[in-house]
Amino acid sequence: MSSPLSHPLVRTFLSSVERQTAALPAAWREELLEDLREEIAAALAEDLGGEDDSAVAGDSAVEDERVRQVLDWIGTPEEIAADALAEESGTFPPEPEDAGATWVTLGLAVLPVPLCLVPGVGIPLGLVAALGALVRLWRSAPWARREKRQATLFVLSPLVTVPVLAAALSLAFDGISAPAFVASLLMALTLPVVGAIRLARSAARLRERAGA
Repeated sequence: MSSPLSHPLVRTFLSSVERQTAALPAAWREELLEDLREEIAAALAEDLGGEDDSAVAGDSAVEDERVRQVLDWIGTPEEIAADALAEESGTFPPEPEDAGATWVTLGLAVLPVPLCLVPGVGIPLGLVAALGALVRLWRSAPWARREKRQATLFVLSPLVTVPVLAAALSLAFDGISAPAFVASLLMALTLPVVGAIRLARSAARLRERAGA
């Protein structure tokens, strides 16, 4: 697709969020929408990165389904609006935590993929790191439930993206080589990193508001 944000389903989704968060302060609402735009664009770019553009563009049904899957991962406009309005009104107040604790959680979230490069014990270590990240994530205070659900998908995404990318590279190059496998791991790291960046920004904003 020419631009992920130009897809009709995406435009409808963002318009619905904007309508349902009309009670928010304008700056807060625009910040929420900008975060959603960045997240949608990054997720769709990752999802379509391995496909031939002309093939994707020629099959609108497949394209629509992929957009729906990404939007489902993000959550419904109703869920997003409810979390945002509850946070703004103080009925569902996330709590700031020490920046060091946040970075430990986010470090564990992106660590599983690099750990897979460790010979012999890399995969078990990666699974342990992923489990630790999810436990800390769901016990942490700075993020709304919607953010935690999204982050869970980002942490677990390499379980799907690594095999798919490795299979695609093996077909393209008549067998998987060590450099191709490393390349698939690096590409699979994109979604966890995107998720970690978003969570870091959200936690930082909460600390700033608490300190204001």
